[in-house]
Amino acid sequence: MMSIKLPLWLRFFLLIGVAVFAAGAGLLAYRYYTRPVTLTVAVGSIDGEAAKAMSAIASEFVSTNAPVRLKVIDSGTALEAAAAFSATKVDLAVVRGDVGDLSQAQAVVVVSHMVVLIIAPPGSSIDSIGSLKGRTVGVVGGAVNAKIVDALTKEYNLASAKVAFKNLALTDVRQAIQSKQVSALLVTTPLAEKYLSLVRGFFQLDHKKVPVLIPIESAAVIAETERAFESFDVPKGTLRGSPPVPEDDLTTLRTSLYLVAQKKLGTDLVTSLTQAIMSARRTLLREQPIFAQITAPSTDQDAYLPLHPGAAAVYNSTTQSFMDEYGNWIYLTPMILGGVATMLAAAWKFLRIGNRATEGPLDSLYALARRIRKVDTEDELSDIEEEIDGILRAERAKSADGDESAVDDATLNVAAHRLENLIHDRRALIAKRPAVAPAA
Repeated sequence: MMSIKLPLWLRFFLLIGVAVFAAGAGLLAYRYYTRPVTLTVAVGSIDGEAAKAMSAIASEFVSTNAPVRLKVIDSGTALEAAAAFSATKVDLAVVRGDVGDLSQAQAVVVVSHMVVLIIAPPGSSIDSIGSLKGRTVGVVGGAVNAKIVDALTKEYNLASAKVAFKNLALTDVRQAIQSKQVSALLVTTPLAEKYLSLVRGFFQLDHKKVPVLIPIESAAVIAETERAFESFDVPKGTLRGSPPVPEDDLTTLRTSLYLVAQKKLGTDLVTSLTQAIMSARRTLLREQPIFAQITAPSTDQDAYLPLHPGAAAVYNSTTQSFMDEYGNWIYLTPMILGGVATMLAAAWKFLRIGNRATEGPLDSLYALARRIRKVDTEDELSDIEEEIDGILRAERAKSADGDESAVDDATLNVAAHRLENLIHDRRALIAKRPAVAPAA
């Protein structure tokens, strides 16, 4: 069979092209595998601070080149954020445990704890929920606190006591108190100075005028029925230090603000997300102490919100060990290097003009066979025989010197024997031809 021998320069450029293509394909594959994954997160609060906080975390992800990115969608309120999540319009959401449909939600982190405060203005005679009979309570945030209102109404039979609840926007609270449209406020807020200062600003306070915090004595009973809540004691002096408000630890309800993920999100992805959030938290809380409230959710099997397996791997310290994570690479690296070595050897062989040590002598002998069939004189046959002898002597000398590239004797003998038969047949054919008379 005949083969086409490409020029060396062409083979060189072909190999360069193949190498460039392979490198480009490898780079694209690497960038695809290591590219950050962008997740959409719905968030909302009446003051807009929740969206700002989540945007700060998203920016920190970018600055630290985290494997996860966040696209923050401000839904306006926690209720709308929960609705977007339950409709699977987003991958993540910051939601309160007592708001919306969370059947498909799995907890990633607790963003904050939301404490229920029922507050009466300074000088009010209201000191218990029973004292609210026939009065109106302003609900700051409105519909987002509907479940709290329902739980209190049911436990304390507030409907029969003709206690009315009026939803208030944040901007209307101060006016509602001053005009005595409401006798008390129901506020759900984190116990952070930023928010406590906002609550104090609802009232006209001085050293003698202090608001009244109303306890929810049946908080534990409500929490047994409504698992989104838990009984919580507000520490003495939380709202105001001197004089202290409350005067002593005060029992109330508390719910949690969660970052939740859809169940369909992969375990490894949520593990990366959880690790990135905890890392960002350590950086951000130096400037904004509110981030200190980011904590791990309950890891109990019967927790109100089940923990996403990816987050559980972080909190339970069951993330992959070094061997688990890199064991495949340790196993595959020798195989990959072997494959690369094979390809380099093939490229080197492709670039070589020819292996004269192994193929040259045989090629020369096979070429002589074609010449033998065409010669017309005895002298030409004699010249060919000398060439054959020269090739055989050279290869045997190489073999005697221990050259491993020398063609073995058996192969040479087979080739030589075939040529001898061809020479013999050609001589016989030339001898039978009639002699040509010289021209006169």
